[in-house]
Amino acid sequence: MRNIVLLMLLLVTSVASSQITVRGVVKDSIGSPLELANIIAINKETQAMASYAISNDKGQYKLDLDKSKVYILQVSYIGMKSVSEELSTQEDDISKDFTLQYDNALDAVELTYEMPVTIKGDTLVYNADSFKDGSERKLEDVLKKLPGVEINDDGQIEVEGKVVNKLMVNGKDFFDGDSKLATKNIPSNAVDKIQVLRNYSEVGQLSGVQNNQDNVAINIKLKEGKENFWFGDVTAGVGTSPDKELYLVQPKLFYYSPKYSLNVIGDLNNIGEVALTNRDIRNFGGGFRRPSQSSGTNINLGDNGLGGLTNLGNAQDIETKLAAGNFSYSPNKALDLSGFLIYNSSRLRTREESFIRYIDPDLGIPNEEKVQTGREATNQGIAKLSATYKPNFNNQLDYDLLGRISNDSERQSEVSSVVGNTNQLNEVTPFSINQNLNYYYTLDEKNIFALEAQHLIKDEDPFYNALLVNDPTNNSAPQQDQDAFDNTALALGFDRDQFGYNLNQNRRIKSNQLDAKIDYYYILNNKSNINLTFGTILSNQKFNSNIFQFLDNGSYFDPVATLTDSDGNILLNQNDTEYNFSDVYLGFRYRVKSGKFTITPGFSLHAYGNRNIQYGEEYKDNFFRVLPEFETLIQFKKSESLTFRYNMSNSFTDVTSLAEGLVLNSFSNISYGNQELQNSLSHNLSLRYFSFNLFNYTNVFAIANYSKNIDQIRSTTNFDNVIRTSSFFNSNFADESATVFGRVERTFKKIRARLGVRFSYAKQNQFVQDIRTVNENFTQSYTPELRTNFREAPNVRLRYAYSITNNDQGATSTRFVTNAPSVEFDAYLWKSVTFRTDFTYTNQDDGVRPSQSFQTWDASLAYRKDKDAKWEYEVKASNLLDIDSNVNNSANNISVFNSETFIQPRFVTFRIIYTL
Repeated sequence: MRNIVLLMLLLVTSVASSQITVRGVVKDSIGSPLELANIIAINKETQAMASYAISNDKGQYKLDLDKSKVYILQVSYIGMKSVSEELSTQEDDISKDFTLQYDNALDAVELTYEMPVTIKGDTLVYNADSFKDGSERKLEDVLKKLPGVEINDDGQIEVEGKVVNKLMVNGKDFFDGDSKLATKNIPSNAVDKIQVLRNYSEVGQLSGVQNNQDNVAINIKLKEGKENFWFGDVTAGVGTSPDKELYLVQPKLFYYSPKYSLNVIGDLNNIGEVALTNRDIRNFGGGFRRPSQSSGTNINLGDNGLGGLTNLGNAQDIETKLAAGNFSYSPNKALDLSGFLIYNSSRLRTREESFIRYIDPDLGIPNEEKVQTGREATNQGIAKLSATYKPNFNNQLDYDLLGRISNDSERQSEVSSVVGNTNQLNEVTPFSINQNLNYYYTLDEKNIFALEAQHLIKDEDPFYNALLVNDPTNNSAPQQDQDAFDNTALALGFDRDQFGYNLNQNRRIKSNQLDAKIDYYYILNNKSNINLTFGTILSNQKFNSNIFQFLDNGSYFDPVATLTDSDGNILLNQNDTEYNFSDVYLGFRYRVKSGKFTITPGFSLHAYGNRNIQYGEEYKDNFFRVLPEFETLIQFKKSESLTFRYNMSNSFTDVTSLAEGLVLNSFSNISYGNQELQNSLSHNLSLRYFSFNLFNYTNVFAIANYSKNIDQIRSTTNFDNVIRTSSFFNSNFADESATVFGRVERTFKKIRARLGVRFSYAKQNQFVQDIRTVNENFTQSYTPELRTNFREAPNVRLRYAYSITNNDQGATSTRFVTNAPSVEFDAYLWKSVTFRTDFTYTNQDDGVRPSQSFQTWDASLAYRKDKDAKWEYEVKASNLLDIDSNVNNSANNISVFNSETFIQPRFVTFRIIYTL
């Protein structure tokens, strides 16, 4: 790795020494500087664009050009006559100013090349071809090369530190605006322009009365010739691995016309290369059609699905199927119809070995070693229909219908040094239906009305089974630890005169929630407006569960628990709870612009009602609360701003935390709720800065967040060896969290340098063995990166991730250090061969055991006759070093966790890609 760093430094030095800099100022005829003027340098001999620049607010520009060359400089500005001059470079830097004249006839010099980057108000436009070198295949390959754009570790697009929540193609939503599905599938050769839409609002009527600086959308403009024709590609592949034959089939087809579009994506493989993971599917269906402004109330309906399903990268064996279709249709200018249908299926085989140390040795909780092997299966379906009717600017009606259904199961075999052998099964077949109805009406230039309503129905039915082997001849666990579970089984009322414990639990959670509000905007003048909001949140949840046992003879046994809570009340093995929540609120906001400042103070007045009924007892809690908020935006210039926010919010839990009967989260984790749980209150502050400077190619953004939670819902946990029982309470001790994140990016000629820094601190309070513990976690991470951006030569990306995590749990403290250097290399050779490879070395040190490390190395070699060829042939190798597993060290509020997760072996596949 040190040699690679030296090579990169030599490369930077070589590039810098072979070029000179041309600087100057662009002015108008009276000497005023022109901001956002375009300057292009064209190599006179090759007629290729060599460099470009955009002038800053002082009219200054800068070009990096090769020595001893002749260039044609073209300078243009909207509404002015363009200038073209010849320039010869020598050994020294050059200073050259330009003066542009107003010309109503616009007889401008014909521009040979489009600007790689242009700015039009809040829209940033990238010319995709200016950043391609021939090695790109999908949209994400182009996005990674754009200044100011990042593909994060979750596969999401980030612009100026903000996650892009909506992606369109030719102005139409692509699978509801999902950016990850687009980046992995849209072919790069179809992309003409990438438009970054900052301060994006789906409702034009509200764009002038709301602050939308957090909303970023991307619109992909297709190249001419891609409309009214099918385009895309079909990939088929085969390969071998040590234990099976490999296959891959991936059709990706797209059709766009002015009136309608069709997108079809398919995937069938046992390699693990998928566009969407199970978690992606669960989070799918975003876009911006949610309440345009938060009311300050957060209610958690809970997630009782198998949220812990394995990441595909951490499985030993993977089989996946994906079928997805998306359409849009505009029968006329006023009506837009769209929708999608996705089916996803996966089968995984997993293995993990772990070592767990608990926070305080004096509490008598033994360390535990585990070996877990499992099989997971999921079948997911999601469908959406959307309609937008906009007969004129004053009226807009939106309707969405989103449905989800899945059938998930997880079988796991566990060998524990404490408990012994256990087989577990989790199954759930949840479904949900979500409807949105939004109507926006502009009465006149002073009055705007907005109705936004969401209705959600959700039904979840998780089933859990655990089979614990209670074999006296099995010496895998000490006898006192087996006695510990026997004691818990006695408290749960199980029949202990059995060869093993066959534990079972049925649960059913039904949720029904309506979130609706009416907004009225009164525009005082072109600088200020008032917003009044009247809204409500109504929620009903029903929770039913029972714990039972199958005996050795196969008969059903319904136990009666003898476990008691802190007040001596017997906790039952059944739950039958109904929870009703209501929030009726009135909000006020005042938005005013003054120079560079946009200030938005406001507050909301809430009338809350809580009511839950269980075991024939009713608990009510009705109260009022005022929630203030404040926002200030300072717009220093078009591409530089600072935003400060403060708001107070109220958070409410879901029915499962209120239900007082016992719940088996797992055989070793038993919990029960608290009927009298109250809401928690939080103070939230954030500060965001960004600067996008095309004069010196520098992009900077920084984000700071702080939150203080009062009456936070926390757990009290008691251990009997590793069998733990927990409940919930409103903590009298405030929890706090703070995060600071920043990134600086600077381009030096053909080298792009980037540095990302993150600091995060969190403090949580809980009770373990009736003793208050305070968990403090501080993590710092640094990620420097260098990337070349040559049009012809091979490109290299060098990245180094370094992080330190300190966790203080009172009696125990831990320190994890992670070093992860990585290298990516891609080359487009002889205008026909594409070679790519990436290597990452990860080392983790917990300061107790010897440090652990693992390496990942993948490579591919592809051939196509030329860029326009229909056929391409590729050989791709994964896990070239054939490592068995990844390692991970982490800590939570009660334990320190060291794990080894086994992954797929080395395999090589041969693929054929046909491009339409």
